[in-house]
Amino acid sequence: MLGKTAGGLFWMFRYLERSENTARLIDAGFRMALVRGGALAEEWASVIDTAGARAAYLAKHGSFEGPAVVDFLLRDPENPSSVVSAIEAARSNARLVRTALTREVWEATNEAWMSLKEALRRPVREPDLPHVLELVRQRSALVRGALHGSMLRNDGYDFARIGTFLERADNTARILDVKYYVLLPSLAQIGSSLDNMQWETVLRSVAGQRAYRWLTGGEIMPMGIAEFVILDGRMPRSLAFSVAKLSDNLGYLEREYGTRHACHDLVAALHASLSGQTIDAIFEYGLHQFLTDFLRDIAALGLQIEQDYRFYG
Repeated sequence: MLGKTAGGLFWMFRYLERSENTARLIDAGFRMALVRGGALAEEWASVIDTAGARAAYLAKHGSFEGPAVVDFLLRDPENPSSVVSAIEAARSNARLVRTALTREVWEATNEAWMSLKEALRRPVREPDLPHVLELVRQRSALVRGALHGSMLRNDGYDFARIGTFLERADNTARILDVKYYVLLPSLAQIGSSLDNMQWETVLRSVAGQRAYRWLTGGEIMPMGIAEFVILDGRMPRSLAFSVAKLSDNLGYLEREYGTRHACHDLVAALHASLSGQTIDAIFEYGLHQFLTDFLRDIAALGLQIEQDYRFYG
């Protein structure tokens, strides 16, 4: 497969995943706004920080207010993490690799772009926000379903999945780091109702609230939630699950092409570090430092994949 085609599939599905992740972040911020009666600037600032968009946001807005944050993350074309920007970029990449996609995948992507473009033509009113966020998640899921149901399990499929799980791993790590350690005002509030609410928000942001309750009976334990989101290989948005899928799909490429690259060594090291990890060791090392290291490693892996498979060659 040509590097440009591989890169198009990789970025198409990375942007699709980003659109859904952004919707999940907004949903978490919105729900927190409904249950907290005090100042909400820190909550909305944490949403912006998780999206990695603080500088871009502050260049246009002077304070972190809900309507401004929501509009920036949903509709601002100058924000590369906004839903509008992400779905536009996903469709543009899909057009570039149209011959590598099935009709079902292309149509699902094009329909997602059309429906979201219409839904986001104007600022979203607060009563309509839950419906719009659900639409974003549904459209992303439809494209993913079309991929699973119609694409050959070949190198094109592998690059699509690698883009998905690289973006997902990055986002989950950012949610864990920012939503808790930036937002929680002080160590004195650990174990408080605010602390528990923050961990509930982490679970909701990664679509893990119900699964966690099934496994634990619903008891909110920070270490248990962190273990679930970081190390549980059954949870499809956990770091362990995402890295395992990256390892699998990069492994398929290695066997198909008969060539091992530097990215294979990087993902093997990352996979091994998570497989041999315990949550006690992570907390002893420092959760923030662990996640900072992970984000650095996942970013390096993404860059190495682009170089090894010559996306821009």
